[in-house]
Amino acid sequence: MSALIAPSILTADFGRLAEQVREAEAGGCDLWHMDVMDGHFVPPLSFGREVIAAVRAASDGRFIEAHLMVAKPAEQFADIAGAGAQRLIFHYEAVGSVEAAREHIAAARALQCQAGIAINPETPVTAIAPLLADLDEVTVMLIRPGWGGQAMRPDLLTKVSELAARIQAEGISLAIEVDGGVKAHNAHSCTAAGATILVAGSAVFNAQQTPQDALAELRAALG
Repeated sequence: MSALIAPSILTADFGRLAEQVREAEAGGCDLWHMDVMDGHFVPPLSFGREVIAAVRAASDGRFIEAHLMVAKPAEQFADIAGAGAQRLIFHYEAVGSVEAAREHIAAARALQCQAGIAINPETPVTAIAPLLADLDEVTVMLIRPGWGGQAMRPDLLTKVSELAARIQAEGISLAIEVDGGVKAHNAHSCTAAGATILVAGSAVFNAQQTPQDALAELRAALG
């Protein structure tokens, strides 16, 4: 099965957000990736529950995951889930230990949400290896988190390959998501490394193409 494409609305035109959501869904996006930033864990401040609720209202019902680039993710879980997110992704670096990560996974499950964890470029796969059987998804950051439009670091795809090998060896069912700089010219290298979900922000929402045309180009690149 081809990888799923998860547009991030970070570079969308917020003045016509509902229209952009409908355009991307008409173009065949698979799910929505919502980048929640608090100005502490990462310098930028993005949005919270209101924007997620607006995407939920405009969507035809597609899955929504929330990527919490925040210092205290558990404090936002209930609000984000209540707004319509169905998977809560927190950063390992924000919680700091396997034990704390397990508590966050349990908190997500208590809200009837899937649980995902994200790792920054400097964090090795080994740091989260004890958690893999408990998770629904792992997000491998291919850039420093916080700003859209950055160029992917291809060297970080080795982490995707390592993660894919681990879950295959352990017989675990786990989605591997890559986030950061995904474009048509490098999408295939992501899936070749083992990624099953591609987050695409400026590759979908940009001034040069409609979301439909951008998604078609990404699909064609995946083969």
